[in-house]
Amino acid sequence: MKKHLIFFLILIVVFLHLIVFVNLLPAQSYNEDDKEATKKTQAVTLPNPLGEGNDDPNILIGKVINAVLGIVGSLALVMFIYGGFTWMLAAGNQEKVQKGKDILIWATIGLIVIFSAYALVKFIFTGLGVT
Repeated sequence: MKKHLIFFLILIVVFLHLIVFVNLLPAQSYNEDDKEATKKTQAVTLPNPLGEGNDDPNILIGKVINAVLGIVGSLALVMFIYGGFTWMLAAGNQEKVQKGKDILIWATIGLIVIFSAYALVKFIFTGLGVT
């Protein structure tokens, strides 16, 4: 069974390799006319993937911080749910009850730290004039 799984994984890796490197890099042959044509082409420009008006690094940093705080807040919610289930499913076992309580206490402390960090970042950005 393991041999079949390993063979299947190797087959997938080889298949993805062929798709990515063979199809995305088309074969090209250059001659002198092509070299002259490439010299006359215009410069290549790429659009900003973050959208127009987001050239300021402060805005980018603010968006990254907000995204990270959102993810950490979601993880705190998951820890609240896990702690609650651990406590509810303890079935009278004092060790599991204590474990559930500890998870809830530390999740609460984590949320306090998260909200404090958000308030501090918001205060600093407001003081610097970054919206």
